[in-house]
Amino acid sequence: MTKEVLSAIQDAVGTQVFGIWFLIGAAFVFFMQAGFAMVEAGFTRAKNAGNIIMKNLMDFCIGTCVFIPLGFGILLGEDALGGFIGTPTLGIFTDYANFDWSNFVFNLVFCATTATIVSGAMAERTKFLSYCIYSAVISAVVYPICRILCNPHGRWSNSIYRSCNGRSQNW
Repeated sequence: MTKEVLSAIQDAVGTQVFGIWFLIGAAFVFFMQAGFAMVEAGFTRAKNAGNIIMKNLMDFCIGTCVFIPLGFGILLGEDALGGFIGTPTLGIFTDYANFDWSNFVFNLVFCATTATIVSGAMAERTKFLSYCIYSAVISAVVYPICRILCNPHGRWSNSIYRSCNGRSQNW
């Protein structure tokens, strides 16, 4: 095979392999939801096990409902406020062909898992409605902003990330 053919194959397959790898990672993170549910059910009294399982299920359901219109836009939307955050958009519903689905699913499952991690500390301490509100706030606002802050290649990489971590090297 010639170099041109090999290069064309690598370019075509490379993007697909990356998307598949993202989705495999997302599936593994999604299974963390079940693991957290079992751990939290084991740490609570038997009468609250069903409540804990339902809260973990609602983390993903509520997280999806608020991450689609708000969280994903804040995380990866068009720059607003001088590049501070993204603009919430409904691009997921309008531009199917060009939408980065693997990145969306990857961030969605991490968003839901972020809300689930804290639920163990709140087990047997909050009412169901209060927990649902907490899950919505984590998914819509806290996860996207923390994800922006903790990403060394993200929006704030040149200023806040380096100043918070005392690093001055180029990433």
